[in-house]
Amino acid sequence: MGERGLWRNWLDRDGVAALVFLLPALVLLGLFVVYPIGYLVGLSFTQGSFTRGGVHGVGLRNYLRLVVSPDFWQVLGNTVYFSVGTLVPSLGVPLGLAVGLDRIPRFRAVLRAAYFIPSITSLVAVGLGWRWLFQTDGVVNGAMALFGIAPVAWLGDPAWAMPVLILLTAWKQVGFNLVVFLAGLQNIPVSRYEAAALDGAGPWQLFWYVTLPGLRPTLVFAFVTTGIFVLRSFEQVYVVTGGGPMNGTSLLVYYVYEQAFSQFDFGYAAAAASLLLAIALGLVYLQLRFSEEN
Repeated sequence: MGERGLWRNWLDRDGVAALVFLLPALVLLGLFVVYPIGYLVGLSFTQGSFTRGGVHGVGLRNYLRLVVSPDFWQVLGNTVYFSVGTLVPSLGVPLGLAVGLDRIPRFRAVLRAAYFIPSITSLVAVGLGWRWLFQTDGVVNGAMALFGIAPVAWLGDPAWAMPVLILLTAWKQVGFNLVVFLAGLQNIPVSRYEAAALDGAGPWQLFWYVTLPGLRPTLVFAFVTTGIFVLRSFEQVYVVTGGGPMNGTSLLVYYVYEQAFSQFDFGYAAAAASLLLAIALGLVYLQLRFSEEN
C-alpha cells in the first residue's frame, strides 16, 4: 500500500473520528480565541471611530506612537517594576512555606486551606478592603500611630502606592503557588533525600541539590502562571489607586483600558494590547521550552 493509500486509510478510520470529537473544541477555540486575537491585531493597524466616520488603516502608525509616547514608557516601566516586585515574593514565600509544611503533615491540610483562601477571594472585594486599610486615616496608619510613627499617605505618594499594589497582588497569589509547590514536592522521590543524607548533605544542601532540581518543572509552571496573572492585573489598580498618583501605578492593562474606553482610541489601545499579548506568548514559549528540556 502506497503513501496515498495509507493516508486515505487513516482518514477513513481514525481521522474522521478524531475530527468529529475535536470539531466542537476547534470551533469554540476559533470563535473565542483565534478570531478575537486576529481582530485585535488587525484593529491595531487602524484608526478612527466605530460610530462616526468608521475606521481606516494607518499601517504601523499606532506602534510608532507607542515608541515615542512618554506615557507609554512610564506605564511599561511601571509594569516591569510591578511584575518583578510581585514575582519574587509570589514565588519565594510560597516555596519556603511549602518546604516547611511538607515537614509537618499533621497541620498541612488546615494551613494549606488557610493560605489558599485569598486565591479564591474576589479581587475587587480584596482591593476595596486594601484601600480601606491603607487610606490616610485607615487601620495601618492607626496601628503605626500607636508606636509613635507618623502617618503615611500610602495611596497618595508615588513611592508607596506601587508597593501597596505589589503587596496585595503577592498576597493574593501566594496560596495558589503554595498548593502547586506542595504538589510538586510530593513527586520528588524520598530516596533522593535519603541518598543525599547518607552522603552527608545538610538541610541547605538537600534544598539546593535535591528539592530545587526536583521542583524545576513546577517552578517553571508557577513562574509562567504567576507572570500572566501579574501582567493582566487590572482590578487592583482600578479599585485601589485608579492608576495614580501621577500615573505612578498605571499598568499596561489599565493603560489599554483608559485608551480604549476613556479616550476611545481603539487602534492605539489595540496596539498596546498586542504588545501585551506578545509578552504573554513569550512567557508561554519559555514554559514550553523548559518543559521540553525536562
